[in-house]
Parts: sequence; structure tokens; C-alpha cells
Amino acid sequence: MARFNDVISTREQFRSIMGEPSDLVTRKSLSALDRHCGVFIGKAPFLLIASADADGHTDVSPKGDPIGFIKILDENTLVIPDRLGNRRADTIENILQNPNVGLIFLIPGKTETLRVSGKAEVVKDAALLQSMAVGGKSPDFAIVVTVQEAFFHCSKCMIRSKLWETDHWPDLNGLPRLAQTMVDAGKLELTENEMHDIVVNDEKVRLY
Repeated sequence: MARFNDVISTREQFRSIMGEPSDLVTRKSLSALDRHCGVFIGKAPFLLIASADADGHTDVSPKGDPIGFIKILDENTLVIPDRLGNRRADTIENILQNPNVGLIFLIPGKTETLRVSGKAEVVKDAALLQSMAVGGKSPDFAIVVTVQEAFFHCSKCMIRSKLWETDHWPDLNGLPRLAQTMVDAGKLELTENEMHDIVVNDEKVRLY
């Protein structure tokens, strides 16, 4: 038995309700980064990168660093350093199978976001990696994205969520620590506190 009774399964069904986007919306899409994109990226300390493997299994990973960490080589090319993580490397594993990626750049306090899509490759050019060093430590890899589309996204989602309004942030009481989620999910033979010590130490010694 179907779980839902009224499922939209064709574009025609969807657009009969939604309608088509206006000319004002479709004309904002760019095939390369313009000066406004460059300024926005230059002030963004955080982005989300979406990727998928050859079978279409998807992932969205956060990337964050000091303001200005994303390098723009030219209007069609940007570079994201891949800092130390947990070695799962889901994004890179996916890119090696399927180069298509989507990016969303966020600036704290700014309600608009910037969306960029394109094709990615993983590089190890020494000079490029050295140019993205922090505290004398270069990343082992960089993700180079060849831009195919870029456009600014309106504020509605930020207005609805009140994401940057601290008075509306939720109470964090009751949320589990990362350590607890790892112990429970992996059925680890460690206590939560033992796992928490490992997590905290990793954040201290393996940030860069």
C-alpha cells in the first residue's frame, strides 16, 4: 500500500500548481563568477558542498575556515582547501567518481546566500596548497571547482528560520554530545566521557 495518497510525479503536475519562474528570476543566473560573487565569497567563512557518487548516493559536507579561505583563480575557477577531518573524505570519494558538485556560501548575519554549481577535481599542486596554509600548515588536498552556474538566493529561508537572530536560537539542553551519538551508533566499547575526550583532543591537535 502506498504511504501517501497524493504524490506529484511529473513536471507538468508540479508546474500546474507552482507556475513558471519569472524573467527576473531566470535572468539572475550566471555562467561565471561576477564581481558581486567575488566579494561574497571573499567574506564567507563557511560553505556547504553537495556531491554524489557514481550510483547517485548523495552527501552534503560543511567546510569552514577563516574569512577569505576560498581562493578565486579566475571567473570560472575557485579553490577550496580540504583540511584535516576524520578521513572518511566523503566529498573527495564522490568527486573521484562523479565531478558534479553544488555549493552554498553563507556569511553570518547576511540573509542572502550564494549558490554555485560546477565540476570539481582534486589537486595537490604544491604552490597552490602552500598558498592556503594556516599557521604554517598546508592542506594535503584542494578541491578545484570549474564554475558552470552561479546566482544569489533570496532571504526567505533565513527570514523564516531566524537563523542569525540569537534571540530565536533554540535551547540546546537535551541535545546529545557528538561523543554520545558515536558511542550509540557504533555500539562502541567506550564510555561517553572517554569518547568525548578523544573528540576534544582531536579538535585541539588536528584542526590544521
